Amino acid sequence: MTAPDPLRAGRHDSAAKHVGGTAVYIDDMAEPPALLHAFVALSPHAHARIRRMDVSAVATAAGVAAVMVAADIPGVNDVGPAFMGDPIFAEDLVDYHGQSLFAVAATSIGAARAAAALAVIEYEVLPAIITIDDALAAGTTVLPTQTMIRGDAAAALAAAPHRLSGRIDIGGQEHFYLEGQIAMAVPGEDGDMLVHSSTQHPTEVQHLVARALNVADHAVICETRRMGGAFGGKESQASLPAAIAALLAWKTKKPVKLRLDRDYDMILTGKRHEFRIDYDVGFDADGRILGIDFMQAARCGYSADLSGAICDRAMFHADNCYYLDHVRIVSHRCKTNTVSNTAFRGFGGPQGMMGIECVVDDIARSLGLDPLVVRQRNFYGRGERDQTPYFMTVEDNIAPALTAALAERAGYQARQESVAAFNAANPWIRRGLALVPIKFGISFTLTHMNQAGALVHVYTDGSAMLSHGGTEMGQGLYTKVAQVVASELGIGLERVKITATSTAKVPNTSPTAASSGSDLNGKAAQAAAVAIRDRMAAVVAAGFGVEPGAIVFAGGRVSAGDQSISFAEAAKRAHRARVSLSSTGYYATPKIHYDSATLRGRPFYYFSYGAAMAEVEIDTLTGEYRLQRVDILHDCGESLNPALDIGQIEGGFVQGMGWLTSEELVWDAQGHLRTHAPSTYKIPACGDIPKDFNVAIHAGGPNAEDTIYRSKAVGEPPLMLGMAVFYALKDAVASLSPDGTVPRFDAPATPERVLHAVTQARGR
Repeated sequence: MTAPDPLRAGRHDSAAKHVGGTAVYIDDMAEPPALLHAFVALSPHAHARIRRMDVSAVATAAGVAAVMVAADIPGVNDVGPAFMGDPIFAEDLVDYHGQSLFAVAATSIGAARAAAALAVIEYEVLPAIITIDDALAAGTTVLPTQTMIRGDAAAALAAAPHRLSGRIDIGGQEHFYLEGQIAMAVPGEDGDMLVHSSTQHPTEVQHLVARALNVADHAVICETRRMGGAFGGKESQASLPAAIAALLAWKTKKPVKLRLDRDYDMILTGKRHEFRIDYDVGFDADGRILGIDFMQAARCGYSADLSGAICDRAMFHADNCYYLDHVRIVSHRCKTNTVSNTAFRGFGGPQGMMGIECVVDDIARSLGLDPLVVRQRNFYGRGERDQTPYFMTVEDNIAPALTAALAERAGYQARQESVAAFNAANPWIRRGLALVPIKFGISFTLTHMNQAGALVHVYTDGSAMLSHGGTEMGQGLYTKVAQVVASELGIGLERVKITATSTAKVPNTSPTAASSGSDLNGKAAQAAAVAIRDRMAAVVAAGFGVEPGAIVFAGGRVSAGDQSISFAEAAKRAHRARVSLSSTGYYATPKIHYDSATLRGRPFYYFSYGAAMAEVEIDTLTGEYRLQRVDILHDCGESLNPALDIGQIEGGFVQGMGWLTSEELVWDAQGHLRTHAPSTYKIPACGDIPKDFNVAIHAGGPNAEDTIYRSKAVGEPPLMLGMAVFYALKDAVASLSPDGTVPRFDAPATPERVLHAVTQARGR
């Protein structure tokens, strides 16, 4: 089924509010009477034993209403999302610099901060493991090492006519959402608690707050109207501020708001996982991979958080678009005395893809071949070349056609020749060009999370109200799902009221993550709307004297042949006939299955594809560079809303580019994060975006799977398109090397790293 035209006309439901500054976030909400403000005290050490903690002076300080330490928690002192191990407050041991120790509620944030400084804490400082290499040497992991095998990689490597080995280190990334972590808890009757949380996972906040308070889940309501960005950083880690606010509200019997400032937010909360990837690859003279052995090591931090699933997804994406016949992937989930790393847009997939793209690029340069040609020679095919390392068949492989289409429309061959000519004439300024494809799996890899619910009401004036389990973080999910309801009911989008996500309306929801928000919630809302529409159709059909199948809902009217009434009149007739105008909807993704014991199955419903071509220019004397031009072609299936989707593609690309170029996280030897503010951590700015920025949706047709109107997910996949910038920089550096090869080139490719690579390349 093709998406109806009305779906293409909807603008973001908060667009005007964003522009006018009237969109209400938690910190903009009217503050309840007697509201208290919370402050969290953080550990100054990366690893230490707490010998003594005295907060008596804190409790008696001016304006203080309550202090909470671990011993004051009535329930469980843990907000671990999948595995226990994330204490709300440290008890005997601190495991990273910035770990929460205790919290203060006071009449102002200034009073709470001043009071927290009065605590007397004595530590025994312990040795700390900070880096991936440290963790590998010590053998410390948060979860057991996993190994994925297909074929016989060792034998294939031994028999290959060409063989290379190498390593790439890939840095982490701070989410840097505009709205920081925040929660406001309002106590109610009978121990009930309403929590306004900036979270991607209201159900998890509900469950973990209830667990901390030692109450049933039904005593806690979590509500989220909108977030000022999240990018995965509010999937699991929004639970800590929500739990602290709720605990202080429980203790004081007053509303409490906890808003982390930027420095504390960056120190206290997890990042994208840093990875070290080692490879050993065998290949033929044409650059085709015959066998490959990967070692992936992720810095998970002090606890598991979501690292298991993230590292699994890195393994799932170690192939990207390429067929690997004989492959072995070893994944180490390293434990370090740093903040527990967490979900970030792409969820491990980007790191896995960076590993294989490094391999393909190195193969091409070692053979003196065009990297794009080597990429194309290794693409998945059909028949014997269509199975992933986890034994899922790639059924809808449009990567070859999409890549060829972008190469043609962006003039890859001519521009490659132009870059070569420019470099031959310019010894100090060099250009680089790269075209990189992507294939990204869509679904939660934990099968049971692939479900969603929705609630739709139709009122007798013909208006409708929509609730579902998805959360709005700026991506336009609310708008897309409302468009689905409007389309199914045949009414204008303005007649559908979008309400805040609430655990009181739709229970047991999955997080808005894994790029599945529209897929899951769109289908659930569609089911609810269709149920109401069918009931209304039966009533109207009886009045018209026709079969229900003859009834058409369109343009705000309900018709059959030359008989027609307004949708509002149809709603009134249904109500008078005592027919329910309210319905829940439910959806569970079909076909998917995965055995975590054997590392085999179909963890993804389908794949999204895309490709990006980037051209850069570097100053070989300073390492500074400029992105000259970007061309992107991305697969959205039958797009639900092209304007929103193009916005996601552009934003995802820029965020991916930032991860791989300018965004560098730096910890010192003591485990202190030194890049914890905009002054020391550089996200892409307007000047980093190329003037020539061409983005298009691939006209490849609808999704082969029965998704909502045959669309495809677009939240995460575009981030990986940023790899084109990294490999264009590598291409520019390679132009300086006598043999065209490049020394080890790690991410992020900051100007300092580029300059170092330039120096090494010239010395070859």
